Amino acid sequence: MPKQRSQLKILLLQIREDEITRLEEFDEFVRYSQLEPQQLATLNVFDIPDFEPTCIEGYDALFVGGSSDASVMQPDLYPFVEPSKLLMAHCLEESIPVFASCFGFQVAVEALGGSVMVDKANMEIGTYPMSLTEAARDDVLFHDVANGFWAVCGHKERALSLPQEAILLAASELCPYHAFKVSDKPFYGFQFHPELDAKDLAARITRYHNRYLDDSEVLIDILKNLQETTMANQLIEKFVDRILLV
Repeated sequence: MPKQRSQLKILLLQIREDEITRLEEFDEFVRYSQLEPQQLATLNVFDIPDFEPTCIEGYDALFVGGSSDASVMQPDLYPFVEPSKLLMAHCLEESIPVFASCFGFQVAVEALGGSVMVDKANMEIGTYPMSLTEAARDDVLFHDVANGFWAVCGHKERALSLPQEAILLAASELCPYHAFKVSDKPFYGFQFHPELDAKDLAARITRYHNRYLDDSEVLIDILKNLQETTMANQLIEKFVDRILLV
């Protein structure tokens, strides 16, 4: 028998070293999942870099957020990368639902057999239109999403190849792999940020623009061209409604 929304318990894996962004990200996942704050428990990998895949026991799903600095390609520098991969693989094996965003997307790609590369020439920071694949038309999350929907992006690394069992759902002009699902599993990855809207991004990159951008004129241009990302933001609630509550 399906659970009621109020009964759901989510583990949010966070890869955020600074407290302000960590709290913002938590609030964003709460807002767009339409769950209550007490329904999300957090595991911040900068505080607890070594954890077992069994940490997911007792939860109905795993949410994974982004990172301001960490790279999946530097496991020696970031010791939580390998435990994060093992957690992803465990969730897939046990059919535990996963909603992984940005850094979480890249961890999922590598955990399941794909690869990630640095692509600074095609770095995306801002809001970008997403093109849907044919497979998205029949997908439980994407079938009612309009082609060309806008989403928040903030990455200089991207997937070079997807896992063999992954089904591509969305891409952008600069990034060929933006969303995938695993066939016959409740497992989704998003290179873009479904949990962020234009207002959230504007606040974050204004506060930390020196971390991402070398030129203040670029920041002004990004802020001037931000678009609403309603359809992308709805994906988290759809995941809850259409995956966790059925």
